[in-house]
Amino acid sequence: MPKYDHKKTEKYWQAKWLKEKIYEPDLKSPRGKGKFYNLMMFPYPSAEGLHVGNVYAFVGSDIYGRYQRMRGYDVFEPIGLDGFGIHSENYALKIGKHPADQAKISEKKFYKQLRAIGNGFAWDEKLETYDPEYYRWTQWIFIQMFKHGLAYRKKQAVNWCPSCLTVLADEQVIAGECERCESKVIKRELEQWFFKITDYAERLLNNLDKIDWSEKIKIAQRNWIGKNTGALIGFKLQATSYKIDVFTTRPDTLFGATYMVLAPEHELIRQLKPQIQNWSGVETYINTAKAKTTEQRIAEGKEKTGVELKGVMAVNPANQKEIPVWVADYVLTGHGTGAIMAVPAHDERDAEFAKKFGLPVSDAPLVDNEEIIKKVGGQKITNYRLRDWLISRQRYWGPPIPMIYCDPPAGGCNWQPVPEEDLPVVLPKVKDFRPTGTDKSPLASVEKFYQTKCPKCGGPARRETDVSDTFLDSAWYYLRYPSVKDKKTPFGPAITKTWLPVDVYIGGAEHAVLHLLYVRFVAMALHDWGLVDFSAKGGEPATRFRAHGLLISGGAKMSKSRGNVVNPDEYIKKYGADVLRMYLMFLGPFDQGGDFRDEGVAGIVRFINRVWSLKEKIASQDSLELNRPLHKSIKKVSEDIAELHYNTAISQLMILSREMENGFSAEQLEIFLKLLAPFAPHITEEIWHSILKNKESIHIAPWPEYNPKLIADEMIDFIIQINGKARGVVTLAQNSTEPEVSAAAQTNANIKKHLADKTIIKTVFVPNRLINFVI
Repeated sequence: MPKYDHKKTEKYWQAKWLKEKIYEPDLKSPRGKGKFYNLMMFPYPSAEGLHVGNVYAFVGSDIYGRYQRMRGYDVFEPIGLDGFGIHSENYALKIGKHPADQAKISEKKFYKQLRAIGNGFAWDEKLETYDPEYYRWTQWIFIQMFKHGLAYRKKQAVNWCPSCLTVLADEQVIAGECERCESKVIKRELEQWFFKITDYAERLLNNLDKIDWSEKIKIAQRNWIGKNTGALIGFKLQATSYKIDVFTTRPDTLFGATYMVLAPEHELIRQLKPQIQNWSGVETYINTAKAKTTEQRIAEGKEKTGVELKGVMAVNPANQKEIPVWVADYVLTGHGTGAIMAVPAHDERDAEFAKKFGLPVSDAPLVDNEEIIKKVGGQKITNYRLRDWLISRQRYWGPPIPMIYCDPPAGGCNWQPVPEEDLPVVLPKVKDFRPTGTDKSPLASVEKFYQTKCPKCGGPARRETDVSDTFLDSAWYYLRYPSVKDKKTPFGPAITKTWLPVDVYIGGAEHAVLHLLYVRFVAMALHDWGLVDFSAKGGEPATRFRAHGLLISGGAKMSKSRGNVVNPDEYIKKYGADVLRMYLMFLGPFDQGGDFRDEGVAGIVRFINRVWSLKEKIASQDSLELNRPLHKSIKKVSEDIAELHYNTAISQLMILSREMENGFSAEQLEIFLKLLAPFAPHITEEIWHSILKNKESIHIAPWPEYNPKLIADEMIDFIIQINGKARGVVTLAQNSTEPEVSAAAQTNANIKKHLADKTIIKTVFVPNRLINFVI
């Protein structure tokens, strides 16, 4: 028997699938049962190529898409490259190439790898975020945000990565570190562009109950949004016109407030400078605090530090007592109002601070919330942990923010959006693209780029030189895929209405708030503006989301520093894509991940070889002994794929393949190949055509259906009685019907003898126990 040649087979079928476009849906009028939008998070080319962890995610998504296609849906499974951003720029810097030049090299490499894994991609609709035809519309979305009051510019303390040399959104800071390079993040006061995601906080929270998403993603988003209900209470400052607003969930403790604390970044401190008698010491403390990470400031067990604002006293509105005001780094601007009323009798942190600095502790009794809020003129409000999305970046490799500033001496038009007909604002290819390390991007030194005219008054103006966060690029890409050939609109109304929302979205749990929260926010905004119409879930972009697990190697997370990054190319070359696909899915539950070890591949190689050898064992008729395990396998594999339990589905297929060693018909082999096809698309297609002589692809063949009568897990001994006396036993499937038991009983030799020449006048049937023939 010729050995299976995976190199020849896989190359042949990948080319044939592409030529015949079997994975291209009818975007205008979906076929069969209708549309099924199968979306996976697209890769960002920030290294030499895909690693095996990427393949793990893409294959897992592809299996689900192939299953739905065989179930009769017109499946759309697009792919592209998330090629803008710091990851890609840093890689280009590392290897000494211009990002634009490296993008073309990466594009060729990544697409070659993606073709090699055998996924059912719709290649005609691919996109790259660095293509001006794509980011033209990213800039258009920015302008719509500005026009609808959701994009604004302001100065505030922001997260700054000293390694990436740019600001970061709150969501990009993990445990005080940059999510990209793991450098300690510091605070810098800069003027930046923000999106008002906080306007959607309540809907983002409430809609989580309406969508079928992985629970860990929902939990992460609920925690990040961080809804709290309480009261906003103002504390007047003596001898000034200022007051300190405090948000508290415990207004009942107001009588016990004995001092106040402001965060080091609180804007009121600068305004109080004339009243602060120890300004030098306060300023030194503030500068020291700003250099610390959030985690350093609030670390458990950390000794409390702070400085009193001497000369400044607040008035407790509950009892009119004067209380001192302090600045301390355990209070954060990103929480509440950046100021607290300190109640050491009821708060452990406040108690520690009071003890260290000798501040009073009041044992004043608790009061009723509703009475006290009304008495002090407070306001019941809902507060959120969520902060607005910081969108601007001081780097080169990204879409220029499409805004123009008209200086007051010229026309005084302030910020104006670039006219939509002038989009895209093309990123110029400049020689010096290295980050400056300041609040300016490299484009700020390109006079030819930033010098322009005000679109409102026509006077001299300056173009914005920051670029937008790469997460804006990926916040809407799923909308562009079906309309990628549309030159007039970002997403055609008719095709968008047909294909959206996404039916299932699969990606990493690490993007719970980084990407997935942004995607939901942008979708809701577009929905509110009447630009998209998938309102069944309140503007939600994906009906179902499932998070895949993390793939590790040698017991540790894959990273170059550990030297355990696995390159899929060598495994595909040596064993074939089908082996790699099946091994990855067999490692463990898809939502949990697994440990990639070379020694585990051998078992899958043996299985693929066993499948190839089956073509030599086809019999002329069905094997009756195989029917029951075959139909049990149809049921289990179908259910397992539907729930992304790929490892147990593969295990069932392995068991079935051993059952088939005793013989099977061509029709039974067809069923087995269909069940295997989503996992191993190449070898199944080869046997389907070359041995079974089918003309159409197996990947558009109908998914098999099981016979319920053949899948009963238990067989039961039915007692056969004649006139009440036991005369035999027949073994049948649980829940067999009376006619089935009666027919089977009358084939029993002893029963035949007793029924000879007799007439059955009555039959008594007890389900799952006995049948009695009265003669």
